[in-house]
Amino acid sequence: MTLGAQGAVIDGEGRVLLVRHGYRPGWWFPGGGVEWGETLETALARELKEEVGVSVIGSVELHGVFSNFSSFPGDHIAVFVVRDWHRNGEYWKLGEIAEARMFARHELPAQTERGTRARIDEIFDAIPKTTLW
Repeated sequence: MTLGAQGAVIDGEGRVLLVRHGYRPGWWFPGGGVEWGETLETALARELKEEVGVSVIGSVELHGVFSNFSSFPGDHIAVFVVRDWHRNGEYWKLGEIAEARMFARHELPAQTERGTRARIDEIFDAIPKTTLW
């Protein structure tokens, strides 16, 4: 089984932070794998800092845990809503991150990954959650 943590990082204007990776198509929430000895929240904070330079400064809200069987039959992703955060300067684009940008809820890029778009609908529009990514 694999476990990842991703963050729906939302700013005061209601925009959400999405990233585009250099190794796969589409726009996704920033995040990554949970390492040995990490909690989900610790992994989320580490990944946000490493990938885009975002520091979590308050509590996060677990939106849900979703099964992503299209990638691997044992893959699960925990998605957190992050509203209390800051960054210094521009979003970092380190390593695998080709691009990082804030998007208004109704101005998401056409290439927003299907599971990411579904989570955004759930968070912003109170659409009932599904268990599959």
